Amino acid sequence: MKNLLKLTLIVVCLSFYGCKNENSTASFSDYKYANETENVLKCDGIDTKLYHEALLSFEDDIVKAYNARNNDPRVAYTTFFRTHLGNRVNFQEVVSPHTMKVFEALKEQSDLWNSDNSINYNAAIFECLSSNFKNQSLATTFNALVETNSMRLDLIGAPLQKEMKNASSDRYLSTYIALDMYFANLFKVDSAQVTEKPDVEENTLQTTPSKPTLQQKASDDPHAGHNH
Repeated sequence: MKNLLKLTLIVVCLSFYGCKNENSTASFSDYKYANETENVLKCDGIDTKLYHEALLSFEDDIVKAYNARNNDPRVAYTTFFRTHLGNRVNFQEVVSPHTMKVFEALKEQSDLWNSDNSINYNAAIFECLSSNFKNQSLATTFNALVETNSMRLDLIGAPLQKEMKNASSDRYLSTYIALDMYFANLFKVDSAQVTEKPDVEENTLQTTPSKPTLQQKASDDPHAGHNH
């Protein structure tokens, strides 16, 4: 009887430890944003406070990098996404020291990553996020790609690009973007070289525009003044 009781106690303890290790964020306490902002991420059985902190830290990074002058997250999201599609995001330059701290905590969420450090789209957090996307068509596409093991940027990119202007107002969508397109790329960053980014326009990262400027000065046009 005693042996059975011990065995039962061990099983319960191991089960509790496993669940705690998978979903708990108790090991992280350096919250810079989440303690002051309401957490709108509601996911059954998941402690989302760390994911909320990750989202807010990500947004602060991209606003400083891509729209420091106007502090407009909508512009920051569209610019970040366009730059990411072109494989031109310099994560080493964009990321902040605090975001790297959050990243270290996210790495401890074992179900979030595959063995090769790629994102595990079957993690419970992604099921919650996709089921709460405001655009149900995008959610359907997302889930279909995950179910068929076909999730790739070139496939999700087109439908996602249409939603990018609204990403900052859809907190579930923006959290997915933060995890998959930002934090998943921080494994290649040298944390020792990450520095604080000043809030000044002069330090806004310049990116090659994906489209030519719509208006061009006549003096810059080599054909100006000529009839063809």
